[in-house]
Amino acid sequence: MHWLRTTALVSGAWFSTLAIACGSVIGAELSAGVARIDLTPPLEMNAPLGGYGERMNRPAEGVHDRIFAKALVVSDGKRKFALVTADLLGFSPAIKPAIVERLAAEGWSAEQLLLLASHSHASIEMNAINPLNTFQIPQIGIHNPELYELTINNLVSVIRSAAQSLTPVKVGVSSQEIPGWNRNRRTRDGTTDDELTIVRIDTVTGKPLAVLVNFTAHPTFLGAETMVFSAGWPGYLQRTLETVIGEGATAMFYNGAEGDQSPVSRPLAGASHWERAERFGVELALEAERLWKSTELGSDVVFDFGVERIELPPRTWHPGFKETGGAEYGLTEAVLKEMLPKMFPAESASVSLRLGDWMVVGIPGEMTAELGLQIKTAAKQAAQVQHVTIGGLADVWLSYILTAEEYRRGGYEASVSFYGESLGEVVVETVIDGASRLNK
Repeated sequence: MHWLRTTALVSGAWFSTLAIACGSVIGAELSAGVARIDLTPPLEMNAPLGGYGERMNRPAEGVHDRIFAKALVVSDGKRKFALVTADLLGFSPAIKPAIVERLAAEGWSAEQLLLLASHSHASIEMNAINPLNTFQIPQIGIHNPELYELTINNLVSVIRSAAQSLTPVKVGVSSQEIPGWNRNRRTRDGTTDDELTIVRIDTVTGKPLAVLVNFTAHPTFLGAETMVFSAGWPGYLQRTLETVIGEGATAMFYNGAEGDQSPVSRPLAGASHWERAERFGVELALEAERLWKSTELGSDVVFDFGVERIELPPRTWHPGFKETGGAEYGLTEAVLKEMLPKMFPAESASVSLRLGDWMVVGIPGEMTAELGLQIKTAAKQAAQVQHVTIGGLADVWLSYILTAEEYRRGGYEASVSFYGESLGEVVVETVIDGASRLNK
């Protein structure tokens, strides 16, 4: 028996993790446009796959399924916002500033853009598209300038395309608890985020335009032995959902606070990693379709967005990093002393988007589910909004984001968390503080 809640997106209280006031909007007739672009690099570009240090920067050997970026641009006639989902491992610190710079003349700024990665472990290596990466360490990926330019140009292009095809829309949201689909990979009985949330966007004439899907789990059915491009189970999810909805609908998946969340194989999934990924994605798509069908739509909705700046703790490494992440990625203390100030920013930001009774909060890294649930609960109370999702791996990959207790406990996730034990508390408090200032 699943717990289900469904809400039409209608006028109500607004929320934004806003440090710079944008001005409240009570309700708006919205227009939206969607576009997609193929991110799969040509094989002759020798693009490495990201997610596992043991691949040693080896280039992909083929393409199992193509990887895409998809953009949703929303406007009320005065302001606009772009949400981009991508079948990528994550975004390096250079990606979003480069996109904003190239779109600035067209009226885009950083607070109007939210980039969300699925965290596919068979997609472009994040540090291969990172100009700050000058370290020539195969385990973390080696920067490829040609691949970087291709990726930036594709992301700029998909935003432009979506912005040129705006049409009046209706919007609705539904959420459902689906226990048993994920597990806490650090603790047998640890916290899981079991919520599946979909946002349905149709044209006012009733044609499906876009469906945003949020669920929380690593796309890790495909291991280091996989040497072909794939979007993993999120790719199967999106392709299946687009097929069953039909009429040209665009499915856009974004992950949640997946730092300690692994997917659980579906019954009768088969023995191979491809079979497990396919069954998981297809069955999750069917769950999402059921939600989509039951979702009520509204045309006069709250539309707002904003950014909360995050002053990060001092950069450092975990005492046990050598035994786990350090060993996998070929990192030493000498390398980290040079790498941390160069590749890891001193401050970051959380961009959020509000449409009616739904809000997505961008988290710049891999946050654990316990912290993500804290944010979701607090934001719902502060903003008087029923549906809150975490946009994990948003805009930039900072590192893993854990509670102080989990950081001290050590393990792989702590070893690749580069801001000390207070990082989780700082990020959570900053985001919640933004919510607490609302409607004052």
